[in-house]
Amino acid sequence: MRNLAACLFLFSCLSSIVFADPATECGGSSQVETGSCVADTLERVDATVDIYLGFAMNSAAELDEVTGRTVAVPALEAAQATWSAYRDEHCGYVGATFGGGSGTGIGINSCRIELGRKRAAELMRYVQ
Repeated sequence: MRNLAACLFLFSCLSSIVFADPATECGGSSQVETGSCVADTLERVDATVDIYLGFAMNSAAELDEVTGRTVAVPALEAAQATWSAYRDEHCGYVGATFGGGSGTGIGINSCRIELGRKRAAELMRYVQ
């Protein structure tokens, strides 16, 4: 019983960290501060995606060279273009769920951060 209580306590404390969104991470005292922080975070995440995409592109080019085929680079380029379009559309939808409220921009940028972090991790899975 004590273990169950400890697990429930731990889950209740950690769930707020695990499920925190980028706006919550910023912890600004105003929407202006939060919006600025989220925008700065988005710039860093976008830069990270670009760097990791470069690593993945180099790996794809090496693979194409070794195999004598031109498949991996075009596939990665197409995947990145498709992912970028998906991120724009999906985060546009997320923004629409704010009903035109003042937090719309924060919601859109938070969405872009979350998807960008996932994309960066996904790109690194294929770097050799």
